[in-house]
Amino acid sequence: MPSLSDQIASRRTFAIISHPDAGKTTLTEKLLLYTGSIQTAGSVKGKASARHAVSDWMDIEKERGISVTSSVLQFTYEGKCVNILDTPGHQDFSEDTYRTLMAADAAVMVIDGAKGVEAQTKKLFKVCTLRHIPIFTFVNKLDHDTRDPFDLTEEIETVLGIGTYPMNWPIGSGRNFRGVFDRNSRRVIAFEGDGHANATKKVSEIEAELGDPALDELIGEENHRTLMDDIELLDGADNEFDLEAVRTGRLTPVFFGSALTNFGVEPFLKDFLRLAPEPLAYTDVLTGEKVEPSRPEFSGFVFKIQANMDRHHRDRIAFVRICSGKFERGMSAYHVQGDRTIKLATGTSMMADDRAIVDEAYAGDIVGLFDPGIFSIGDTVCAGKPHVQFPQIPTFAPEHFARITQVDTLKRKQFIKGVEELAQEGAIQIFRELGMGMESVIVGVVGVLQLDVLERRLKSEYGVEVSRHPLPYHEIRWIQNDPEELDMTSLNLSRDTGRVEDMRGGRLLLFTNEFNVNWAEERNPELRLSEFGNVMF
Repeated sequence: MPSLSDQIASRRTFAIISHPDAGKTTLTEKLLLYTGSIQTAGSVKGKASARHAVSDWMDIEKERGISVTSSVLQFTYEGKCVNILDTPGHQDFSEDTYRTLMAADAAVMVIDGAKGVEAQTKKLFKVCTLRHIPIFTFVNKLDHDTRDPFDLTEEIETVLGIGTYPMNWPIGSGRNFRGVFDRNSRRVIAFEGDGHANATKKVSEIEAELGDPALDELIGEENHRTLMDDIELLDGADNEFDLEAVRTGRLTPVFFGSALTNFGVEPFLKDFLRLAPEPLAYTDVLTGEKVEPSRPEFSGFVFKIQANMDRHHRDRIAFVRICSGKFERGMSAYHVQGDRTIKLATGTSMMADDRAIVDEAYAGDIVGLFDPGIFSIGDTVCAGKPHVQFPQIPTFAPEHFARITQVDTLKRKQFIKGVEELAQEGAIQIFRELGMGMESVIVGVVGVLQLDVLERRLKSEYGVEVSRHPLPYHEIRWIQNDPEELDMTSLNLSRDTGRVEDMRGGRLLLFTNEFNVNWAEERNPELRLSEFGNVMF
């Protein structure tokens, strides 16, 4: 039986990030296909009859061809237990992605070979660099015409400020795509795509040296000449492969391939599992010391809450990243924020919305815990003493606001339950106007698309129709004064400033512009406002 340290050493947990449409979810599907987790890979966009990606399980995801919530997928491959966190690429759901990155030990950055580094990629990359986690780059869509690979690697270096080391090198692109040259083995892996997304036939691998006449036949004389020049240039470049630089996020290994046609996915997976780190240590905020994964006592934190994954049971699942030790079904653990001991009766492993009961899991794994409404994002659970507490997960100040009102007043209960549960997931923030009930609430979101998702989910999961009225607010401030010290109703504010409370009783002001913020501060000298007051869960 493998020891605790062996189990932990076999774990690899990574998030896949990219700009929308770079092919992130398609790559995830092909990884699952290779590992035998699914029989046919789905695509994000496709014909009505085609199957959808495993990680896109919500109706709205299937309809729009985008991912709106991060999903957790687990599989084993060549003795490694792999946890993939597939994240939404669309910027309106970036908050979910940022939180998910807190639970990952490495990130795979998918780049569209024709477009290079795009806006959302830059934002997500910054979050990865804050945590200094390793970043692996997969340049996708080589079966389409792409930019010059030298230009692409140079752009990654200049825009993102990270060194690059191409692990393989493409031979042509689009119709002229002939395969890649593996720099480690010095072999050419030839591409024989037939254009079908689910092609799983083995591509040919030729053990021919550069300059071998057999390569002329395989990839064409001109391609062979270009490849020889490119490799000579690459081999003469400064960047040597440095594993330490990869592990600290200073150097990114770059892979070229095509997720849709399945080319280059398996070599990428093998190299990734070889180079990616074992589970990393997290800091205990109580002592400031690192909690090592090998610590025998179980500990972990909640980085995501998802309601209604099972539409028949109206359940809530709290996703926990295990930071140390071993999880066992039925074990007792201390819930730090709730200050009580709880029984972790069921643990589930995930394949998007499919799940299986797990009896045990180890540091690096992601488990889903049944949540009766006690967990919030950022909560710590731990066993043994002394207790540990992991850092809070930041949330974003909303940028768009709307008043949401229930259409059918008889469904008040379902409406309140729906908005509160979806707010606990972290996708929206809800506010109540002073002196008003819960028949109508103000919803704040990072991106407008989140409001569409909110409407759809209230209707499909809670049976509640709502009307939505956009509000002109753009700035939000938390009042730091104690309620005894300052009466909110007596403040001298501009007419279009909103006075609201959040669901924890925190008092806030909503402003239409920066001028009104300054107005409030000037006319109420005792008022203390914060942009980040209650933004930590």
